Amino acid sequence: MHATDLRVALFSGNYNYVRDGANQAQNLLVGHLMAQGVTVRVYSPTTDTPAFAPTGTLVKAPSFAFPGRGEYKLGRYFPKETRADVEAFAPNIIHVSAPEFLGHGALTYARENGIASVAALHTRFETYFRYYHIGFVEPLIQWMLVRFYNRADRVLVPSPSMGTLLRGWGVTTPIGIWSRGIDHDRFSPTRRDMAWRRSLGIDDDEMVVGFLGRLVKEKGLRAFAEVVKELRRRGVRHRVLVVGEGPARQWFARQVPDAVFTGFQSGEALGRAVASMDIFFNPSETETFGNVTTEAMAAAVPVVAARATGAVDLIEEGRTGFLVPPRDIGAYADAIERIVTEPAFREAMGRAGHAEAARYRWDRANQAVLDQYLALIDQKKV
Repeated sequence: MHATDLRVALFSGNYNYVRDGANQAQNLLVGHLMAQGVTVRVYSPTTDTPAFAPTGTLVKAPSFAFPGRGEYKLGRYFPKETRADVEAFAPNIIHVSAPEFLGHGALTYARENGIASVAALHTRFETYFRYYHIGFVEPLIQWMLVRFYNRADRVLVPSPSMGTLLRGWGVTTPIGIWSRGIDHDRFSPTRRDMAWRRSLGIDDDEMVVGFLGRLVKEKGLRAFAEVVKELRRRGVRHRVLVVGEGPARQWFARQVPDAVFTGFQSGEALGRAVASMDIFFNPSETETFGNVTTEAMAAAVPVVAARATGAVDLIEEGRTGFLVPPRDIGAYADAIERIVTEPAFREAMGRAGHAEAARYRWDRANQAVLDQYLALIDQKKV
């Protein structure tokens, strides 16, 4: 079978209505598949005010608001209009991106009709509940995730550490890697702009500790704020630069009142913001890869991150960044303080990270998915 013979039905929980790293990866994948001659049809909840235009053909999936997080939607369990559209499309690969109702329905449809199925893992969904005081449900969520991923023919994870985690949970489905790439023109040390920093009220000799991402508590915002307070207590001179938007912005702004908030940035403005940081601090424990980590590395910005899935595959301890036990406030502050106070070490770490990030390419990552589609169909024929 050739790429041009593939008909892929991709089921997404959020293809373009709220911008995040997961749906950016999905859109880039669809663009790559289409460029190789693959026919793709995407099924996802939609809104009248999407965050960006979708790549490829997007079909609206009936949905309802996620309880407590109204900006997100949950697709319904394979409603009849969705089923009719899928039947007319006649896919030979079903790709599911989220373990919600629509995804379960799609996997059931694939099994009933002998269609090869792939389930991609984009986030540590089971950890989210810790941040909203209902962590007691985590074992149940983990059990549900194992059941979900064991129903697919193949699971795609963005990093080896996620594959190890799933195996430890009891996922027995074959696991493949769908890594991530970087826009190396956008994320480059050449984008650093001291005049832009000055326009934000940041002095040239102030070390900028940056955050990049959606402002939600599961991104480690509480730990970030506690580390900033510890740095202030120690007298470590720095400024905090927060790039991103989200429902926790007001709460976070109260926790780091001296921080500079740029709001959402994209394109060249985003590259400028990242390259203009001196340290990138990512205390999130929910990452499966950590696109923001590799983007900072590509911009020659040293990284301090939680020793958790994703980051452990990207950072070489002490050379391209520091990995810190999650929620160890003192250890985070130690790492940041060393980078702040040792200029030669900071520059060497930035150069090493930049060199390491050069190997992350979207075309290579997405071609690996296409290759796995073709191999899976060949296996189904045997």
